Amino acid sequence: MDFQLSDDQRALRSGMRDLLGAVFDRDRMRAAVERGGALDRALWRELGAAGFFALRLPEEDGGVGLGLPEAVLLFEEAGRALLPGPLVATHLAAGRVKGAAEGAAVVTAADGDRPVAHLAEADAVLAGGGPLDGEALRAFVAAARPVRSMDPLTPLHLPPPEPVVGGPGRVAFAPGRVAGPAASAPGRAPAYAGRLRYEAALLSAAEQLGSAARTTEMAVQHARERQQFGAPIGSFQAVKHLCADMLARTEPARAAVYAAAVTGDPLEIAAAELLADEAAVRNARDCLQIHGGMGFTWEADVHLHLKRAWLRAATGLTEAEAEEELAAGLGAAPPRSGSSAAYGPGRSQAGGGA
Repeated sequence: MDFQLSDDQRALRSGMRDLLGAVFDRDRMRAAVERGGALDRALWRELGAAGFFALRLPEEDGGVGLGLPEAVLLFEEAGRALLPGPLVATHLAAGRVKGAAEGAAVVTAADGDRPVAHLAEADAVLAGGGPLDGEALRAFVAAARPVRSMDPLTPLHLPPPEPVVGGPGRVAFAPGRVAGPAASAPGRAPAYAGRLRYEAALLSAAEQLGSAARTTEMAVQHARERQQFGAPIGSFQAVKHLCADMLARTEPARAAVYAAAVTGDPLEIAAAELLADEAAVRNARDCLQIHGGMGFTWEADVHLHLKRAWLRAATGLTEAEAEEELAAGLGAAPPRSGSSAAYGPGRSQAGGGA
């Protein structure tokens, strides 16, 4: 099996990097920070037109017909660019929520008791009982409480502690509550079940990988340009070691994320999530260290990568949950998930893959 990226996959990645460089450059990213993370609907539609959300839908359903390996490449670029918004939820909602595939709808996820990202702007919410929209969504949003987010590009709402009635005899989910008769509302549940839970974790890991790679590049560039004592700070051994450590975290995370995208195996996805979270958080911290005092300033972008990495690591498949997944699989031979999880319709497992 060839694990090198194919020419088509390289072109896909390059095309997404070029697109994001054109529609979400640093100036627009900073403008989004000043807006408090409010989504740019035009940008969302641009992503939809580029196939970002419909990438894995079959062509006969209006999608691109590619697989999870290709999705990982796009989400890696999104993480590299610090692209805001509920990208994972909208991608997974394509084909399930009207308008999600085209970028006409913004879809977020309510995962148990955890804060919900971009709730005020969402057209639908993925929750334990299925997509939530319409009157039920409005009732849910009205009962949710905004909370301060560590990431200025990701506004958060705390979900209501009790079920919210959204219509006659219906429960409009406290997050993860399944819609049903008000008299028998079940407890909280995760936003994603089964295969979708692991796909969400892998796509989040791909975003973390992109951020880890970007902060490594930022640190190396600064170390080359910054002069101290008449020499670039990158010539000092302590700085060299920091940069080397950043690369040594990024590349194993990349291998793990790409391999998990090919196999779709839950344990490999859990391992990839652990490595990617560590690489994103620790690389951002080391990048900040290399930048010195200016790295702590609002004008620098380093802190934005660190805050986003912290937020991603605390949502979805967390470190503790991923460790439990791996521990539970020790000594067992877990079944592979097969082509339905890792590949788009009609794709074989042979050949180039991310």
